[in-house]
Amino acid sequence: MAKKLKNEKELLKEALRMVMEDAVRRKIVEFEPTDSHDLKIEYAYRLLVHDKKISPLPKDQLTMPNKRHRLAMWATHELPAGHELLN
Repeated sequence: MAKKLKNEKELLKEALRMVMEDAVRRKIVEFEPTDSHDLKIEYAYRLLVHDKKISPLPKDQLTMPNKRHRLAMWATHELPAGHELLN
């Protein structure tokens, strides 16, 4: 796995927020309060791959920690320069 990002946990949280808001706005999915965190990560990862916003992980690296990292990395590219999570 790649080197852990500073603020990776917060970046993942922000990535999930952005993807979930977009998916709900596009009427692709409705999330339930009982949906697990891992389910949301899986959904966000697959949606970003489907939308070609991130490249898929190789099959031998398709683990939850790698998906979390990929989503956090995506967030670093989507957030505006100077955002507090990028410092």
